[in-house]
Amino acid sequence: MSAPEESVTVETPHGPGRLVLTRAPEEGCRLLLSHGAGVGIDTRDLEALVAALPGNGVSVARFEQPWRLAGRKVASPPPTLDDGLRAAAAALASLAPATGTPLVVGGRSAGARSATRCARDLGAAGCLALAFPLHPPGRPERSRLDELLGCGVPTLVVQGERDTMGRPEEFPDELPDGVVLSVVPGADHGFKTLKTGDVTQDEALAVLVETTLEWLVRDVVGNPAATRR
Repeated sequence: MSAPEESVTVETPHGPGRLVLTRAPEEGCRLLLSHGAGVGIDTRDLEALVAALPGNGVSVARFEQPWRLAGRKVASPPPTLDDGLRAAAAALASLAPATGTPLVVGGRSAGARSATRCARDLGAAGCLALAFPLHPPGRPERSRLDELLGCGVPTLVVQGERDTMGRPEEFPDELPDGVVLSVVPGADHGFKTLKTGDVTQDEALAVLVETTLEWLVRDVVGNPAATRR
């Protein structure tokens, strides 16, 4: 049985967004996620996390940016996404006060970039970067690595093996302490697998979920410093 969802409107400097919260019955951590530049909050990766994490003590809040809620097809500029994420974090704190419960900020693709830029200022205990767009497709010279390395909080990067916006081997061999790179075999930027591949879609999403949960338990919930942020 899936956990019930709560949906609230979030006022931002760039119009209303939407926050959808799925609470964990026994909350040990909360995860705030935003979506990518061409999709909403109903992508396979975000939905997989919503389906699995609340039953394991992690409340999941998904934030739909104003541009998406308004029905536009093109994402607004990065600073507006950051404004939206900050507003969503404030709305989450108001909707579900939780003194001492660690907050992890994350997202997929453009949402992952926004999370790396905002996590420290939001007092997050960690950052979850799904399908981090290391560079635009076919433009490796336009690296966004500095955003990831400048996050300032423990960070998990979950990257598809076939991601054209940053294959795992394009990341540095040695990442700074606190930054972990995990690979989903056979998956592309949207964590979609090939029908003829060795890894099924369900198996790929299971890797994503299990990796995320293991990291949350080890580096966030199990980290005394994280709960004091």
